[in-house]
Amino acid sequence: MLAVNVDQQPDKQLKIDMDIQNIQILESLVILIFYVVAFFITKTIINNVLKNTQLQRARRKIIIKVIHLFTSITVVVLLAGVWGLKQNEIAVFASTILTALGIAFFAQWSLLSNITSSVILFFNHPLKLGDTIKILDKDYPFEGEVTELTYFYIHLKTANGEIITIPNSLILQKPISVIVKQN
Repeated sequence: MLAVNVDQQPDKQLKIDMDIQNIQILESLVILIFYVVAFFITKTIINNVLKNTQLQRARRKIIIKVIHLFTSITVVVLLAGVWGLKQNEIAVFASTILTALGIAFFAQWSLLSNITSSVILFFNHPLKLGDTIKILDKDYPFEGEVTELTYFYIHLKTANGEIITIPNSLILQKPISVIVKQN
């Protein structure tokens, strides 16, 4: 009779492990469905609200990308919690991201500084898509129309059709003259 109980113990433990895994899969699916629904709802709401504020379409897209980034990070943290990462491991992950962002505020040539600069340019700089600008640099002055604002670079199209990419952090360091302002 003892041998029968010993044989049933592994089967019982396997059943419990399978139940826990099924619950984790179900929770993951709920989180992913909630993420997709929340993304489309917030995208629609943001587009409708920002259309009333007369912001350019490109700025609306950037705002949606930033919200998408933050919701994606939230989903990753939630999924990590569901699949067994401990709270202190999640805290280490979050503090690592915050530290990297903090360093980006002070680093001048890193990719993180370009992302930080793109946020600053978006909210506090008069530069917009369609503007013709001149970068006032004594060694390499150039002029062109702003065709794209990304997380890392600004793309300028010169009068002879060349596309120049400028790191966002450089835009904050150099004086700029807005020659033609698009409305």
